[in-house]
Amino acid sequence: MNTRKKYPKEFKLDAVSLVLDQSYTRIEAAKSLGISSTMLGRWVKEHQRSSDGQAFHGNGQLTPDQAEIRQLGEENRRLKLEKDISKKATVFFAKETR
Repeated sequence: MNTRKKYPKEFKLDAVSLVLDQSYTRIEAAKSLGISSTMLGRWVKEHQRSSDGQAFHGNGQLTPDQAEIRQLGEENRRLKLEKDISKKATVFFAKETR
């Protein structure tokens, strides 16, 4: 089984710079760096899509927006659970007082 090789953010940015800033073709840049031109093309697209400089944020590292969405989702689940517990407690105590 092959393991995927991971490239640091700086390497990816330098590779993208070869294509965008130094007028290398994807094939030329990929060949000189020892990577596939398809991979370099994906890096270039990802870099162009990210207007806020968040390209290549890495595995497991969330952008600020993604972190906020995750935090709000966790808070939403917690609040729903608290609401359900409160409902069950109300029903329980209503039965006890009869």
